[in-house]
Amino acid sequence: MEEEKQYEGQLVRRANRGDLDAFGEIVERYRLRVLRTAHGIVGSSDEAEDVAQEVFVKAWQALDSFRPGGSLGSWLYRITVNAAIDATRRRRPQVNLDDIAPPPSEQYTERSVLDAEEAERVRRAVRHLPPASRAALVLREYEQLSYAEIAEVLDVPMGTVMSRLHYARQSLKDALSSQDQDH
Repeated sequence: MEEEKQYEGQLVRRANRGDLDAFGEIVERYRLRVLRTAHGIVGSSDEAEDVAQEVFVKAWQALDSFRPGGSLGSWLYRITVNAAIDATRRRRPQVNLDDIAPPPSEQYTERSVLDAEEAERVRRAVRHLPPASRAALVLREYEQLSYAEIAEVLDVPMGTVMSRLHYARQSLKDALSSQDQDH
């Protein structure tokens, strides 16, 4: 783990000197994690791609602010969460192609249709969470970060992380159970 931090620190130093290959390796190492996190917060593949691009541009511009010995992953998660929350704030209402169900085909089994419907119910409920709670939930459940790592990424105390996660989980439970009652 410590070797990994040292290697990433070397990549950052090289990238700071203008080495595009070093920055390319940073992008390659973190691209999927940034995309997953952004998608979990913004709820759209296209918007997540836009956020990821913005994240790496911001990271490139701010490389000199990365503290040696710090966690590159946490630093990039923080940029990602902030960019994704900003994207949700400036979002205009629009039709999201991710929300349009694909046409039924013979390949779908009843179980896969039910699973897809359940997954969509959960995604819809997550998208209705406040951005701060959604970010904490995405980092914990999708990215498997520890509470301490989430606190570092979000720059909040551990108690705030626990509170946001509790609120997010309770809100999801309430939203999903009210959807069950509506059916």
